[in-house]
Amino acid sequence: MILSETLRKSIHLSSLVIPFSYRYILGFNRRLGFSIILVAFSISLVVEFHRFWQRSFRKTFNRLFGMILRRHEQRDLTGATYLLFSAMICVAFFEPVIASCAMAFLSIGDTFAAIVGMSLGKRKFIGMSKSLEGSIACFVSCFIFGLFWLKSPVLALGGALAATIAELGRIPLDDNLKIPFSAGLVMTILYIIF
Repeated sequence: MILSETLRKSIHLSSLVIPFSYRYILGFNRRLGFSIILVAFSISLVVEFHRFWQRSFRKTFNRLFGMILRRHEQRDLTGATYLLFSAMICVAFFEPVIASCAMAFLSIGDTFAAIVGMSLGKRKFIGMSKSLEGSIACFVSCFIFGLFWLKSPVLALGGALAATIAELGRIPLDDNLKIPFSAGLVMTILYIIF
């Protein structure tokens, strides 16, 4: 369990390539960024379709990735597909620096919350498997990253807090959607106000 989750989160952390590429390779070119992510998302949907409807493809897919799939992903879309969808929506609707930061908060915050929560999490929230230590790790990692990425303590604080609450929350929505949407929305509101 811990090995598969650590491997899963290592792969999850590698999704930082999306916000970093959007900023440093594409120069926040929104149209190009959206187009590239749309192509990746479309490919992911094709893979998901074959995984659900083609037995031989499903067997091969499960042999390669079964160890890192969660139980609900056997019958639902994988986290990778949700992640690409959320990246596409972030690029479409948020200012580029906010969109990229919200995507990074997902990669960083969710990863640190899981790893610290599994290894050091002693204070569990009532009725949840999530821990105070994991939530603190999510908040601190997002806040520190946000300070460097945004150069605005207010946006970094608001975005990190929103990402942490979304990661912890019980809303029945995939974390790959909740975290970047919540962080992006809060940072956008703060950006308008301040």
